[in-house]
Amino acid sequence: MDRPPPSTKADSALVPDLRGEDAFTEWVAPHWAAMTHLASRLCGRPIGEDVLQEALTTAWRKRAQFDPQRGSARNRLLALTADQARKAHRRSTRRAESQLIDLPITSPAANRDIDIDHAIRRLSDRQKLAIDLYYFLGLPVADVARVMRCAEGTVKSTLSDARERLRHDLGEDFE
Repeated sequence: MDRPPPSTKADSALVPDLRGEDAFTEWVAPHWAAMTHLASRLCGRPIGEDVLQEALTTAWRKRAQFDPQRGSARNRLLALTADQARKAHRRSTRRAESQLIDLPITSPAANRDIDIDHAIRRLSDRQKLAIDLYYFLGLPVADVARVMRCAEGTVKSTLSDARERLRHDLGEDFE
């Protein structure tokens, strides 16, 4: 029976030891700003903070499952954040479905940023996630695909559909 080669220091560097709180904190810290930004974009500030806590709790519980050969820490943490945002959105939608009001979009120059944010909120959850990851966090299409757990072509198509919907909703003044 062949034995596996002895472990080298380089091999152990591939898989971080996330058992301790300090190691876990160091693993998350470089990606915290991106996680915060994504949660805030997807859910708004007060709910986004809860989403971050849920994402961290999930990351901690599943830390032994992290495999750097399957993706980067950033992509893993952003995917967990996006999953928790989706769950929070579903919960809040079920609770407050009768209270939702769909306001028409207006486009006076003074309200441009508000209009764009409002138009983005009207996109499907999948389109919002793609827009936020690609445009607001600046991830390349390949990384967006990993976070969204789909093919790169699907991301490109989703972004194209979202841009078309935004063009339609915002009109020519926003191109």
